[in-house]
Parts: sequence; structure tokens; C-alpha cells
Amino acid sequence: MTFPLLRFPACAAAVAALFIFSAPATYAADVDPALTDVVSLVSQRLAIAEPIAHWKWVHHEQILDKARQQQGLANITARAQSAGVDPAFARAFFRDQLDESTETQRALFARWQQVPPTGATVDPKTVSRPERDRLTQLLIVALVRLQPLRAMPDCPLRVKQGLSSWKLMPTFDVSRSDAMRIALSHICVNDETSPAESPESR
Repeated sequence: MTFPLLRFPACAAAVAALFIFSAPATYAADVDPALTDVVSLVSQRLAIAEPIAHWKWVHHEQILDKARQQQGLANITARAQSAGVDPAFARAFFRDQLDESTETQRALFARWQQVPPTGATVDPKTVSRPERDRLTQLLIVALVRLQPLRAMPDCPLRVKQGLSSWKLMPTFDVSRSDAMRIALSHICVNDETSPAESPESR
């Protein structure tokens, strides 16, 4: 028995073409501008943890003020909701920001046990906290614009691409890579993890 071997290449090509055109997209499109803004703003907000930690170190203050943090989180969540951001998402997102800021300060305190920081400090009440509040308001605006992306099937991939693009931004700091990843971990609706709640907030 003979087989139509000469027809196989054409058949294989047809099958391959069908697979190529019917397969789901693997890569997301270019990073969304709203996501780029969020990545940049989160990076800037996390950077403020260092001057705040420096002030606390010099003035022998505790890193965590649970009452202030809870009040701040409630205020930010209310502001975000008023702007049109889903309240559960707003709380989870800004909970991540607060937790990572706290963890960054703890890491700095541990480092400074060996090599204390140098240079002048700035009063958080007049410099760092107003700047953090400014960035928070900009983040709320960016989150409003970001909401359509949250339910997209490729949202996790877009966030990953956003983190990759952060490496090309002036705000990039490799020491904050893990903090950035966690701070952006609740953007997508299909994120399998539950909203972050730190042990101090429970």
C-alpha cells in the first residue's frame, strides 16, 4: 500500500497555520499608560520610607503606629471610593503599600544596627508625609483609569511587563524589587491571593 506522502507537507502547513491563527495570544500588548503611572507612583511612594525611617531612627520612634496606620488606611480607602475606585480593591492595594513601607523601614533599621545612617534628617510632618499624600492622590487618580485593565485575561502579564518597564524608569531601585512586586500584587481581579492584611492590622 502506498501513502500520499506528497500531500503531507501541504496538510501539515494547513494545520500549523490553523494553530497559529486560532491560538490565544501569549503576550500582552504594550504596557497601559495608566499602569505605567501606577508603577512609577508606587516606586516613588516606597522611596519615601527611607527618609521617614531615618527620622524615626534618630528620634528613637517606633516604626509602626498601628492607630495612625489604620486611620490613614480608612481615610485613603474612603477617598478612593469617592473617586470611583472599588473600595475592596482600594483597601487591598493601599494595604499593600503600607505594609511594604513598614517592611522597608524594618529592613533599614536592621541594616542601621550595623552601620548607622549619616546625613541630615527631614521632618516627616513638613516634607515626607505631605509628599506621600500628594503621591497617594495621584495614585487614586491613576487607579480610576486602571480599573478596566484589572479584569482583562492578560492583566497579570501586563503587570509583569509594567514591572519590567520600571527598570528603565528614573525611579528604578533594584533594592526595592521585591517590595514593588508585592505592592502591585492585588491589581488584577483574577489574582488568586486574598487581599493582604498584615499581622499588625488584624
